[in-house]
Amino acid sequence: MLNIVIFGPPGAGKGTQSKMIIEKYKLMHLSTGDILRAEMAKKTPLGMEAKNLIEKGDLVPDEIVNKMMKKKIEENADQRGFIFDGFPRTPEQAEALDKMLAEIGSGISVMISLEVDEQELIDRLLKRAEIEGRKDDNIETIKNRINVYNEVTSRVMNHYKKTGRSRSVSGTGSIEEIFERICRVIDDFA
Repeated sequence: MLNIVIFGPPGAGKGTQSKMIIEKYKLMHLSTGDILRAEMAKKTPLGMEAKNLIEKGDLVPDEIVNKMMKKKIEENADQRGFIFDGFPRTPEQAEALDKMLAEIGSGISVMISLEVDEQELIDRLLKRAEIEGRKDDNIETIKNRINVYNEVTSRVMNHYKKTGRSRSVSGTGSIEEIFERICRVIDDFA
């Protein structure tokens, strides 16, 4: 299996690049947000527990997110591989993911971090806000989201650095140039 974790700060182009990776390598996209919404819509016990927490304004704890992710991985163990989006977010989730994949005889192939200069991120997000009319993409919110990303993901990246599975890719240039760089990294691990 080819299993990829894609990281990058808000505005780095993860969504755009993920779509292209999924298409080229025929991977299944696993997004914690999508999984949570699906479980809540189906009114599963885990979905209802998550819904109750979200409605109170609480974060969904690792334990619930991990159980949902494990269920999704087990249900789709026959796939060619997965691209993980928004997961893992903590070193504990990364360790749990390693165990989940080991149970189906697999593991993380590579963790790709899209590196983009902070000013470039801010410019991209402000442009996106202008095009899409997103009110949450203002300068203060953008800087806060970048700071949160830097604090949280650096710990997860260290987990993958220890395993030799972490690679940084420049996220600047054309979409096609960035995709070429990503493909070279993936092909080295495939």
